[in-house]
Amino acid sequence: MRRMARIKSAIDSWHSIADKCSNLFDLLELAISENDTSFESDIADEAADIERIIEEMEFKETMGGEYDANNAILAIHAGAGGTESQDWAQMLLRMYLRWCEKRHFGTDIIHTSPGDEAGIKSTLVEIQGEYAFGYLKSEHGVHRLVRLSPYDADHARHTSFALVEVMPEVESGEADVIINPDELKIDAFGSSGPGGQHMQKTSSAIRITHIPTGINVNCQSERSQARNKEMAMKVLASRLLDLEMSKRAEEHARLKGEHVSAGWGNQIRSYVLHPYKMVKDHRSGYENSNPEAVLEGELDDVITAYLKSMLE
Repeated sequence: MRRMARIKSAIDSWHSIADKCSNLFDLLELAISENDTSFESDIADEAADIERIIEEMEFKETMGGEYDANNAILAIHAGAGGTESQDWAQMLLRMYLRWCEKRHFGTDIIHTSPGDEAGIKSTLVEIQGEYAFGYLKSEHGVHRLVRLSPYDADHARHTSFALVEVMPEVESGEADVIINPDELKIDAFGSSGPGGQHMQKTSSAIRITHIPTGINVNCQSERSQARNKEMAMKVLASRLLDLEMSKRAEEHARLKGEHVSAGWGNQIRSYVLHPYKMVKDHRSGYENSNPEAVLEGELDDVITAYLKSMLE
Protein backbone atom coordinates (compact mmCIF):
# COMPACT_ATOMS: atom_id res chain seq x y z
CA MET A 1 0.00 0.00 0.00
CA ARG A 2 2.90 2.36 0.76
CA ARG A 3 4.43 1.61 -2.64
CA MET A 4 1.09 2.19 -4.37
CA ALA A 5 0.70 5.52 -2.55
CA ARG A 6 4.17 6.66 -3.68
CA ILE A 7 3.47 5.67 -7.30
CA LYS A 8 0.10 7.44 -7.25
CA SER A 9 1.75 10.57 -5.83
CA ALA A 10 4.35 10.55 -8.63
CA ILE A 11 1.68 10.08 -11.31
CA ASP A 12 -0.44 12.87 -9.84
CA SER A 13 2.60 15.18 -9.86
CA TRP A 14 3.22 14.59 -13.58
CA HIS A 15 -0.48 15.09 -14.37
CA SER A 16 -0.35 18.36 -12.44
CA ILE A 17 2.65 19.51 -14.50
CA ALA A 18 0.84 18.57 -17.72
CA ASP A 19 -2.17 20.67 -16.64
CA LYS A 20 0.07 23.63 -15.76
CA CYS A 21 1.77 23.43 -19.18
CA SER A 22 -1.57 23.22 -20.98
CA ASN A 23 -2.90 26.26 -19.10
CA LEU A 24 0.31 28.17 -19.84
CA PHE A 25 0.07 27.43 -23.58
CA ASP A 26 -3.58 28.58 -23.59
CA LEU A 27 -2.57 31.83 -21.88
CA LEU A 28 0.32 32.31 -24.31
CA GLU A 29 -1.90 31.74 -27.37
CA LEU A 30 -4.44 34.21 -25.99
CA ALA A 31 -1.75 36.85 -25.40
CA ILE A 32 -0.35 36.36 -28.93
CA SER A 33 -3.77 36.42 -30.63
CA GLU A 34 -4.75 39.65 -28.87
CA ASN A 35 -1.25 41.13 -29.00
CA ASP A 36 -1.54 41.68 -25.24
CA THR A 37 1.80 42.15 -23.43
CA SER A 38 0.22 42.50 -19.98
CA PHE A 39 0.43 38.72 -19.51
CA GLU A 40 4.20 38.67 -20.09
CA SER A 41 5.26 38.69 -16.42
CA ASP A 42 2.59 36.12 -15.47
CA ILE A 43 3.74 33.78 -18.25
CA ALA A 44 7.40 34.16 -17.25
CA ASP A 45 6.61 33.44 -13.57
CA GLU A 46 4.52 30.39 -14.44
CA ALA A 47 7.23 29.06 -16.78
CA ALA A 48 9.86 29.51 -14.07
CA ASP A 49 7.63 27.69 -11.57
CA ILE A 50 7.13 24.77 -13.96
CA GLU A 51 10.88 24.59 -14.60
CA ARG A 52 11.58 24.50 -10.84
CA ILE A 53 9.03 21.72 -10.23
CA ILE A 54 10.40 19.63 -13.14
CA GLU A 55 13.96 20.02 -11.79
CA GLU A 56 12.78 18.80 -8.38
CA MET A 57 11.02 15.83 -9.95
CA GLU A 58 14.08 15.00 -12.07
CA PHE A 59 16.19 15.09 -8.89
CA LYS A 60 13.81 12.60 -7.28
CA GLU A 61 14.71 10.22 -10.10
CA THR A 62 18.09 9.87 -8.33
CA MET A 63 16.11 8.24 -5.54
CA GLY A 64 14.22 5.75 -7.65
CA GLY A 65 15.77 2.71 -5.98
CA GLU A 66 13.60 -0.03 -4.55
CA TYR A 67 14.14 1.09 -0.94
CA ASP A 68 14.97 4.78 -1.37
CA ALA A 69 11.63 5.97 0.01
CA ASN A 70 12.11 3.94 3.22
CA ASN A 71 13.23 5.11 6.63
CA ALA A 72 16.95 4.64 7.28
CA ILE A 73 19.17 2.99 9.87
CA LEU A 74 22.37 5.00 10.38
CA ALA A 75 25.45 3.52 12.08
CA ILE A 76 28.64 5.41 12.95
CA HIS A 77 31.87 3.69 14.04
CA ALA A 78 34.98 5.49 15.29
CA GLY A 79 38.18 4.48 13.52
CA ALA A 80 41.61 3.83 14.98
CA GLY A 81 42.99 6.73 16.98
CA GLY A 82 41.28 6.52 20.35
CA THR A 83 39.78 9.71 21.73
CA GLU A 84 40.37 11.71 18.53
CA SER A 85 38.31 9.35 16.35
CA GLN A 86 35.69 8.83 19.05
CA ASP A 87 35.19 12.59 19.29
CA TRP A 88 34.94 12.73 15.47
CA ALA A 89 32.27 10.00 15.53
CA GLN A 90 30.24 12.10 17.99
CA MET A 91 30.68 15.19 15.78
CA LEU A 92 29.26 13.21 12.85
CA LEU A 93 26.32 12.02 14.95
CA ARG A 94 25.54 15.62 15.89
CA MET A 95 25.83 16.68 12.22
CA TYR A 96 23.29 14.08 11.08
CA LEU A 97 20.90 14.80 13.96
CA ARG A 98 20.98 18.51 13.09
CA TRP A 99 20.36 17.72 9.41
CA CYS A 100 17.38 15.54 10.34
CA GLU A 101 16.03 18.32 12.54
CA LYS A 102 16.24 20.80 9.65
CA ARG A 103 14.37 18.35 7.36
CA HIS A 104 11.82 17.53 10.09
CA PHE A 105 12.86 13.86 10.09
CA GLY A 106 12.27 11.89 13.27
CA THR A 107 15.27 10.26 15.00
CA ASP A 108 15.61 7.55 17.62
CA ILE A 109 19.03 6.59 19.02
CA ILE A 110 18.83 2.81 19.32
CA HIS A 111 22.21 2.11 20.86
CA THR A 112 25.37 4.06 21.73
CA SER A 113 28.72 2.84 23.00
CA PRO A 114 30.41 5.77 24.80
CA GLY A 115 34.07 6.60 24.24
CA ASP A 116 36.81 5.95 26.78
CA GLU A 117 37.40 9.63 27.58
CA ALA A 118 35.14 11.56 25.20
CA GLY A 119 32.95 11.00 22.17
CA ILE A 120 31.47 7.65 21.16
CA LYS A 121 32.87 4.37 19.87
CA SER A 122 29.73 3.60 17.87
CA THR A 123 26.07 4.47 17.60
CA LEU A 124 22.95 3.25 15.83
CA VAL A 125 20.13 5.64 14.88
CA GLU A 126 16.71 5.10 13.32
CA ILE A 127 15.76 7.98 10.99
CA GLN A 128 12.10 8.33 10.03
CA GLY A 129 11.11 10.39 7.03
CA GLU A 130 10.09 10.09 3.39
CA TYR A 131 13.14 9.21 1.28
CA ALA A 132 15.38 9.17 4.36
CA PHE A 133 17.39 6.28 2.89
CA GLY A 134 17.39 7.85 -0.58
CA TYR A 135 19.10 10.95 0.76
CA LEU A 136 21.39 9.33 3.32
CA LYS A 137 22.71 6.55 1.09
CA SER A 138 25.14 9.23 -0.11
CA GLU A 139 26.78 9.18 3.34
CA HIS A 140 27.81 5.52 3.34
CA GLY A 141 31.60 5.27 3.63
CA VAL A 142 34.66 6.58 5.46
CA HIS A 143 34.70 10.22 6.59
CA ARG A 144 38.04 11.95 7.30
CA LEU A 145 38.66 14.90 9.63
CA VAL A 146 41.83 17.06 9.70
CA ARG A 147 42.12 19.54 12.58
CA LEU A 148 44.26 20.83 15.45
CA SER A 149 43.59 18.37 18.25
CA PRO A 150 41.80 19.68 21.36
CA TYR A 151 43.10 16.60 23.19
CA ASP A 152 46.79 17.10 22.38
CA ALA A 153 48.82 19.27 24.76
CA ASP A 154 50.94 20.42 21.81
CA HIS A 155 47.82 21.18 19.73
CA ALA A 156 49.30 19.18 16.88
CA ARG A 157 47.39 18.50 13.68
CA HIS A 158 45.56 15.17 13.70
CA THR A 159 43.72 13.14 11.08
CA SER A 160 40.75 11.09 12.29
CA PHE A 161 38.51 8.60 10.54
CA ALA A 162 34.99 7.29 11.13
CA LEU A 163 32.90 4.81 9.19
CA VAL A 164 29.27 5.67 8.39
CA GLU A 165 26.88 2.89 7.38
CA VAL A 166 23.40 3.59 6.00
CA MET A 167 20.79 0.86 5.56
CA PRO A 168 17.15 0.98 4.46
CA GLU A 169 14.74 0.14 7.25
CA VAL A 170 12.70 -2.96 6.41
CA GLU A 171 10.61 -5.49 8.29
CA SER A 172 11.49 -9.16 8.61
CA GLY A 173 9.84 -10.96 5.69
CA GLU A 174 9.81 -7.85 3.48
CA ALA A 175 11.46 -8.14 0.06
CA ASP A 176 14.55 -10.38 0.21
CA VAL A 177 14.75 -10.53 4.01
CA ILE A 178 13.47 -13.67 5.67
CA ILE A 179 14.69 -14.39 9.20
CA ASN A 180 14.44 -17.92 10.57
CA PRO A 181 13.84 -17.73 14.37
CA ASP A 182 15.83 -20.96 14.80
CA GLU A 183 18.91 -19.12 13.53
CA LEU A 184 18.78 -16.44 16.23
CA LYS A 185 20.43 -16.20 19.63
CA ILE A 186 18.64 -13.67 21.85
CA ASP A 187 20.16 -12.34 25.09
CA ALA A 188 18.72 -9.85 27.58
CA PHE A 189 20.95 -7.67 29.73
CA GLY A 190 20.84 -4.52 31.83
CA SER A 191 21.10 -1.22 29.97
CA SER A 192 24.21 0.88 30.49
CA GLY A 193 24.70 4.62 30.46
CA PRO A 194 22.01 7.25 31.11
CA GLY A 195 18.38 6.33 31.28
CA GLY A 196 17.39 6.21 34.92
CA GLN A 197 17.38 3.48 37.50
CA HIS A 198 14.62 1.48 35.82
CA MET A 199 16.61 0.90 32.62
CA GLN A 200 19.78 0.07 34.56
CA LYS A 201 18.22 -2.32 37.10
CA THR A 202 16.07 -4.36 34.72
CA SER A 203 17.26 -6.57 31.88
CA SER A 204 15.43 -4.57 29.23
CA ALA A 205 18.29 -4.32 26.70
CA ILE A 206 18.37 -6.94 23.96
CA ARG A 207 21.18 -8.47 21.92
CA ILE A 208 20.25 -10.58 18.89
CA THR A 209 22.85 -12.63 17.06
CA HIS A 210 22.15 -14.02 13.60
CA ILE A 211 24.10 -17.27 13.77
CA PRO A 212 24.66 -17.93 10.01
CA THR A 213 26.22 -14.50 9.37
CA GLY A 214 27.52 -13.61 12.83
CA ILE A 215 25.72 -10.26 12.70
CA ASN A 216 24.71 -9.04 16.15
CA VAL A 217 22.46 -6.13 17.07
CA ASN A 218 22.06 -4.38 20.43
CA CYS A 219 19.08 -2.24 21.39
CA GLN A 220 18.54 -0.48 24.70
CA SER A 221 16.68 2.67 23.74
CA GLU A 222 13.34 1.60 25.26
CA ARG A 223 12.33 0.65 28.79
CA SER A 224 10.32 -2.29 27.45
CA GLN A 225 12.19 -5.48 26.60
CA ALA A 226 9.52 -6.34 24.01
CA ARG A 227 9.96 -2.95 22.29
CA ASN A 228 13.75 -3.32 22.30
CA LYS A 229 13.41 -6.79 20.76
CA GLU A 230 11.08 -5.45 18.07
CA MET A 231 13.53 -2.66 17.20
CA ALA A 232 16.51 -5.05 17.25
CA MET A 233 14.71 -7.36 14.79
CA LYS A 234 14.05 -4.39 12.52
CA VAL A 235 17.74 -3.41 12.59
CA LEU A 236 18.77 -7.03 11.96
CA ALA A 237 16.50 -7.18 8.92
CA SER A 238 18.08 -3.96 7.61
CA ARG A 239 21.60 -5.30 8.14
CA LEU A 240 20.78 -8.55 6.34
CA LEU A 241 19.29 -6.62 3.43
CA ASP A 242 22.37 -4.39 3.32
CA LEU A 243 24.55 -7.52 3.22
CA GLU A 244 22.53 -8.91 0.31
CA MET A 245 22.66 -5.56 -1.56
CA SER A 246 26.45 -5.42 -1.07
CA LYS A 247 26.83 -8.92 -2.49
CA ARG A 248 24.79 -7.95 -5.55
CA ALA A 249 26.84 -4.77 -6.05
CA GLU A 250 30.11 -6.70 -5.79
CA GLU A 251 28.89 -9.31 -8.28
CA HIS A 252 27.70 -6.59 -10.65
CA ALA A 253 31.07 -4.83 -10.38
CA ARG A 254 32.92 -8.13 -10.91
CA LEU A 255 31.00 -8.79 -14.11
CA LYS A 256 31.81 -5.27 -15.33
CA GLY A 257 35.47 -5.67 -14.34
CA GLU A 258 35.38 -2.87 -11.76
CA HIS A 259 37.45 -2.79 -8.58
CA VAL A 260 35.41 -2.64 -5.37
CA SER A 261 37.08 -1.76 -2.08
CA ALA A 262 35.21 -2.56 1.09
CA GLY A 263 38.01 -1.44 3.42
CA TRP A 264 38.90 1.72 5.31
CA GLY A 265 41.41 2.87 2.70
CA ASN A 266 39.27 5.12 0.51
CA GLN A 267 37.48 7.96 2.27
CA ILE A 268 34.43 9.39 0.53
CA ARG A 269 34.70 12.85 2.09
CA SER A 270 37.26 15.02 3.87
CA TYR A 271 36.51 17.75 6.40
CA VAL A 272 39.56 20.01 6.81
CA LEU A 273 39.58 22.57 9.64
CA HIS A 274 43.34 23.26 9.56
CA PRO A 275 45.56 24.55 7.89
CA TYR A 276 42.70 25.69 5.61
CA LYS A 277 38.93 25.20 5.71
CA MET A 278 37.23 22.91 3.25
CA VAL A 279 34.80 20.04 2.87
CA LYS A 280 35.46 17.96 -0.23
CA ASP A 281 33.44 15.01 -1.48
CA HIS A 282 35.93 12.82 -3.34
CA ARG A 283 33.25 11.14 -5.48
CA SER A 284 31.35 14.13 -6.88
CA GLY A 285 34.19 16.67 -6.61
CA TYR A 286 31.94 18.99 -4.56
CA GLU A 287 33.84 21.51 -2.40
CA ASN A 288 32.65 23.85 0.34
CA SER A 289 34.85 26.39 2.14
CA ASN A 290 32.61 26.50 5.22
CA PRO A 291 33.05 23.16 7.04
CA GLU A 292 31.54 24.58 10.24
CA ALA A 293 28.18 25.04 8.46
CA VAL A 294 28.31 21.50 7.08
CA LEU A 295 29.06 20.13 10.56
CA GLU A 296 26.04 22.09 11.81
CA GLY A 297 23.84 20.02 9.50
CA GLU A 298 23.94 22.04 6.25
CA LEU A 299 24.29 18.86 4.19
CA ASP A 300 21.74 19.37 1.41
CA ASP A 301 24.20 20.76 -1.17
CA VAL A 302 26.74 17.99 -0.48
CA ILE A 303 24.11 15.27 -0.76
CA THR A 304 22.50 16.77 -3.88
CA ALA A 305 25.86 17.08 -5.65
CA TYR A 306 26.61 13.41 -5.05
CA LEU A 307 23.17 12.15 -6.09
CA LYS A 308 23.24 14.24 -9.28
CA SER A 309 26.72 12.95 -10.09
CA MET A 310 25.30 9.42 -10.04
CA LEU A 311 23.11 10.33 -13.05
CA GLU A 312 26.07 11.39 -15.19
